[in-house]
Amino acid sequence: MNWIHLVSYFFGGIFIANAVPHCVSGVMGQPFQSPFAKPSGEGLSSSTVNILWGFFNLIIGYVLVVRVGHFDLELTGDVLALAVGALLISLFSARHFGQFHGGNTPGRS
Repeated sequence: MNWIHLVSYFFGGIFIANAVPHCVSGVMGQPFQSPFAKPSGEGLSSSTVNILWGFFNLIIGYVLVVRVGHFDLELTGDVLALAVGALLISLFSARHFGQFHGGNTPGRS
């Protein structure tokens, strides 16, 4: 197993997981934070921008997971590298965007 492939799968997991909130918000027709908003990562972008950003993330994730090395779902190392990347960006996003949507302190006003 080549370590550079594991690094690629890790970052592929980050990009794939990052695509989810952008694509879901876009499909629902709702604005969501993106790097293109003012201020970046805090302001809201249109649903169309989020669809485009989400699909870009999916494409990069696909390239990093499927086109680099030989990703194998039966190899624990491959899956673990992808899962750790996805988990870390998900936890970061939950904390970061939770401050704007009340997710960090549910039930408080």
